[in-house]
Parts: sequence; structure tokens; C-alpha cells
Amino acid sequence: MSVRVRFAPSPTGYLHIGGARTALYCYLIAKAKKGSFVLRIEDTDLERSKKEYELAMIDDLKWCGLTHNEGPDIGGDFGPYRQSERTHTYLKYANEFVAKGLAYPCFLTGDELEELTAKAESEKKAPHTYHGKYRDLDPKEAAERVAKGEEHVIRFKNPGKEWEFKDLVRGNVKFPVDMVGDFVIIRSNGMPVYNFCCVIDDYLMEMTHVIRAEEHLNNTVRQLMIYEAIGAKPPQFVHCSLLVGEDRQKLSKRHGATSVKQYRDQDYLPGALINYLCLLGWSHPEEKDIFDINALDDIFNLDRFNKSPAFYDINKLKYFNEQYLRALPLDELVAGFSRAIDDSHEWHTKDQQWKNDFSELFREKVQLFSDIVPQLGLIFDEAIEQTEDVVEVNGWETTPTIRDYIKSEVQNIKNSGSSSISSEQFSEMMNHLKKGLKIKGKPLFMGLRVVLTGKTHGPDLSKAIPLTPISTIEKRLN
Repeated sequence: MSVRVRFAPSPTGYLHIGGARTALYCYLIAKAKKGSFVLRIEDTDLERSKKEYELAMIDDLKWCGLTHNEGPDIGGDFGPYRQSERTHTYLKYANEFVAKGLAYPCFLTGDELEELTAKAESEKKAPHTYHGKYRDLDPKEAAERVAKGEEHVIRFKNPGKEWEFKDLVRGNVKFPVDMVGDFVIIRSNGMPVYNFCCVIDDYLMEMTHVIRAEEHLNNTVRQLMIYEAIGAKPPQFVHCSLLVGEDRQKLSKRHGATSVKQYRDQDYLPGALINYLCLLGWSHPEEKDIFDINALDDIFNLDRFNKSPAFYDINKLKYFNEQYLRALPLDELVAGFSRAIDDSHEWHTKDQQWKNDFSELFREKVQLFSDIVPQLGLIFDEAIEQTEDVVEVNGWETTPTIRDYIKSEVQNIKNSGSSSISSEQFSEMMNHLKKGLKIKGKPLFMGLRVVLTGKTHGPDLSKAIPLTPISTIEKRLN
């Protein structure tokens, strides 16, 4: 049987970083095993589920390069792929469970549930201890009350035994007899509960592996009960490590951006984000950090998964993005910088060659496209900030000599009708300062930089100055 894995998000918000990592692992396992990667939308929470979130999730997955083989947008042999369109199937199985004595209608009201829960707590017992009040109600009486329209849920009968399964990351996992009570599988509004419908779907859609976050581990005991009730062999379970922030707590909004949409809005590169997420729970056999996820077919497997919590470090992600920016084709780099720079900025008036040269000059100075904005000042700012370092360099004996010489040269270039200093002209200036005026070393390089840019540090002057408008240089000199 070919490998079949699914990513099954709830469309109650934008795609979470943790969800993107789960989808990535599902995609990679399916690709490595030449199997199928299925997208299923678990939208049984009618109040919170929104179509806009479903569409946004699908778009985010495509942006990440995670293409599914089956799903609500493209169909497939095991549809429908939205749980809200499969309720008749869940009710069919639930009613069969009731008929077989595996489940029962429960008529506990909200007030009764609160009262019984409080009683359990006062006796230091688990809340579910008293939830089975209607477990042994005569089936005929229960059916009559249901027929009369009395509000109820359907609870699954816990068989009352220990459960054990082998997780492909965590090894053998055992659950005690009393971990859960009789749990709800159908709500009073007729909608199924997650632990019930996901099993029915995984069974009918022939899933071979269930890859998900560690936080779902305790759900497995309820799901094993459902698998046994329908007489099906469970899939292989893979519970990935928990994503934690700098405080070692589960990754949440307090740690910063947590949705793929937020990173897209900040113009992160999809390859960088996915590359980084891949390493939060899995390690490359050659201990590589930077790699193309589409080149992992022959080496991606579950043996290299780590069960320890994965530390989500935004600075590490920025490092990955920096490496991907450095390798970006020039036209994509220029386009990224153009998006980050305000439409009214002078950058947009420059020709393509100027933009290409500028982008190459600053390619290794940024981690994000937006980092280019502060760098624009080196080329376009006319005012000079009188920092302590600048004042010191201006006080050197040779700096006024450099300034006077550059002033005269700039005036000559301007009078010739040129709008900038060419590379050749800059080289001639340097030669004259060295050989004609006998200024060398730090006094030359630092003095010239301060005179021309008003900064004591920056990129290669021979590349930066030809990009700088001569009118800007003139105002700095004055």
C-alpha cells in the first residue's frame, strides 16, 4: 500500500508556523515515499471556521511550495475533503456505535455537568468520573427520549482497559485505564467532535501515517478506541517535537509573529522559512543547514526526527533568510528591494543598471528586503550627522586637504554636465590623493569616506560613490 499522509488544519485563523512545519513533514514523507499528500479541512467548528481562512491556508501552502495531491480545491478519489460536507458519514458511524452498544445518547444538561464536575473535584477525582450517568440507561428509553427531540450528545463508551501504541518518534506510549471517561463523539448540534471524525476520515481516506504535533499525543488514546470500534488497524503515528519560544514555553503570539501570513507580509523568502522549519525537529544526515527541500527525496526519513522541544529562534530564521537573499537572482533581489522602498523615493526614478549595481552593493548587508531602507541614506542623505567619530576624523590634519581637493573635482565634474562621479574619475581622485598629495593609509581612506558620505563605515567607496548623485555629494561637502 502506498504511503498516504494528510495535513488537516482547522480554518479558524491563518496558517500557524507549527502547522506549516507539520504540512512540510507530511509533504516530504509523501514525496520521499512516492506517496500522496492530502489536504483535508477540519471545519466542524461552525462558529469559528471561515472560508477566508481556508483560502488563505491553501494560498500559504502554495507559497511555501507544499503542493498537495488531493484536497478541497482540486478534488480526488477520497472526497469530499471538508468535514462539514461529510457529517452524514459521521452520523452513520455514530448511530451504528449506539446500535452495537459502543456508544449512547447522553442527556446531561450544562447545569448537571457543572454540578457533577464540581462533585468530582471536591472528591479529588477526575472530572469525567461522573460523566457516564446515562451509560446504562435502557436503550429503548434512550431512543424514545431522542425521538421526542430531547437535547443530547452521543458519548463513546470507554472499554476500560490500558492502551498502548508505538510512535515512530517517541517509541512505545502507554495510557492508563482511567485517563479518559466516556467522551463525546457527536455534539448536541449534530456536529462531530475532532477525535471521532478525524479517525473516520483517516480510515476512509486510507491514511497510512498521521504526522502531527506533540500536543496531539494525548488525543491518541480516544482515537485508538474508535479504531478498535470500527475494526480498523490504526495508521502509524508520528508526533513531532513541540515548538517553543525563548522562554521554553509553547510558541504563541507573545513570542512574535506566529503565522505564515505575517512572515509573507514581512517579505521573508519561502525557501528560507521552510528550510529553517525543516530543521526544527529533523536533522540533515550530512549536518547541512542550508538546502533545497526538494532535494531531500533520497534522504528524508523518520529516523532523524528529534523528540526534544525545538527552540524557535527568530534571529536564526533571519540568518537563513540572509543566506537565501545572497543567493537570489539579481532581478528578484531588485524586485524585492523595490517592494520594500516607498513608491515616492528617488530609488524608483533610477534606471535598471543603477538599481542592479545598488542591489549588488548591498546584497550582503541585509537579512530582509526591508533592511535596505536604512541603507538608502548612504546614497541619498544630504545632511551629515556630526557623530563623535565624524567630528574626530574631520579634525585630522589631512581631512581639510582632502575636502578642498574633492570640492574642486566635484565642481569640475558638475560643470561638465555629469550627474555622478564615474568609477574612473573616483580612481583618478584616489591616485592623486595618494601620489600627488601624499595622503595614505587610514587618514586617506577614513578621511575620504567622511568627506564623501558623512560616515566612518560603509560599503566599498569605489562602488558606492558612482551611485551617489553629485548634487548630494556637493551638499555634503558644503
